[in-house]
Amino acid sequence: MATEAIILAGGLGTRLRSAVNDVPKCMAPVNGRPFLHYVIQHLLKQGVDQFIFSLGYLGESITEYLSAAHPDLNYRTCIEEEPLGTGGAIQLAMQKATLPDVLALNGDTLFAVDIAVVAAVHSTANAECTLSLKPMQQFERYGVVETGSNGIIQSFKEKKYYEQGFINGGVYMINRQQFLSRQLPQKFSFEKDYLEKFVNEERFAGVEQDAYFIDIGIPEDFTRAQTEFKTLDC
Repeated sequence: MATEAIILAGGLGTRLRSAVNDVPKCMAPVNGRPFLHYVIQHLLKQGVDQFIFSLGYLGESITEYLSAAHPDLNYRTCIEEEPLGTGGAIQLAMQKATLPDVLALNGDTLFAVDIAVVAAVHSTANAECTLSLKPMQQFERYGVVETGSNGIIQSFKEKKYYEQGFINGGVYMINRQQFLSRQLPQKFSFEKDYLEKFVNEERFAGVEQDAYFIDIGIPEDFTRAQTEFKTLDC
């Protein structure tokens, strides 16, 4: 069971600025609370008790929030002095991680996965990285992830219209030692320069979870969250 999580909270949030323009995406208010509140609460309920926040754009607003609203939370922060990409941000935060396997996820997305299930698949597959996959229908905003019968990821398909398929939900369980041994550059995309580049090595597993999923990166979904979070158990 993974109990340590990296939350990426340094994004610029350019697509959301028409709705929220003065805070990082993860701090966008949903029903009177920052979106980050719901992400933290879900992880706490799943048994995560150590947090690493990767900060960048307006990061001081997040540190102020954590200090005021979560004084008892066991957390550390790391600061991107310049944008490092999703991969670079995870790599930087991994320097402060302590456990062999660490969760990594985006602070502006809530995918309510069962972390115990993700951990079990990760262990059984002896995977370097295990992705949580969300089944979707009639979509074009995301690419599709294909797995073999053994659950090992075979390929990543480009973004286009799909009738149905499994998307990368952005919740990863990563073997810290194996990931850091890659000698990756300081700045890189976790999706393009790590997952897609090394997928043929068959070191990545996928676990399908039909759990609640929302990415508030665009104004329409940010607006949808205002309604849906009224009944969300977080």
